[in-house]
Amino acid sequence: MQRDAKIKAIDEWLPQTQCTQCSYPRCHDYAVAIADGDADINQCPPGGDVTIRGLASLLGKIGKPLNPKFGVHKPKQVAVIDESVCIGCVMCIKACPTDAIIGSAKRMHTVIERDCTGCELCLEPCPVDCIDMVDQPQQPDLTWRWEDYSPTATTRARQQTNAKLAREQQRNQAKSSLRKLKELRKEKGSEQIKMDIAAAIARVKARD
Repeated sequence: MQRDAKIKAIDEWLPQTQCTQCSYPRCHDYAVAIADGDADINQCPPGGDVTIRGLASLLGKIGKPLNPKFGVHKPKQVAVIDESVCIGCVMCIKACPTDAIIGSAKRMHTVIERDCTGCELCLEPCPVDCIDMVDQPQQPDLTWRWEDYSPTATTRARQQTNAKLAREQQRNQAKSSLRKLKELRKEKGSEQIKMDIAAAIARVKARD
């Protein structure tokens, strides 16, 4: 299997939570690491045994238990913001990999449940601890199911993550260009000052 095709196939088995528990910043990065032999197939707590078995079958490997070093498997959850406590700091919005949180500075934030992957990345940066993770309603006596991360949901999460990364890259490029422009203007300004001083000295010498 070609490397790109292998990465794509591996990535499609991952739940696209973008939670970083596997030690990689995105599910796609973890897929790349697996394809290149830099990571094992049992590092995804959200995917659990289902993902491990799928990856083992895909790659012709023997299945193994989830490595507890990376966390424990648990029911799929979504973030819920206590809007009466939220101060509108936008820290959770910046942390969310799928843009599942909406709001603006000093305004109440809220979570779009269908877009929340339960990654928990919004919890730590919240300065007022107003975010809780709650289990999604499921059928009686069932815990996490692969269907909770349906192809539609995982595709949407992947697309939104890529879109956010693209916007951040554009912003970083714009900031870099602006910084270079300021540095260039500063350099030109310094050269102009030097030229003005030299001209002033020359005029003084000419009068002498």
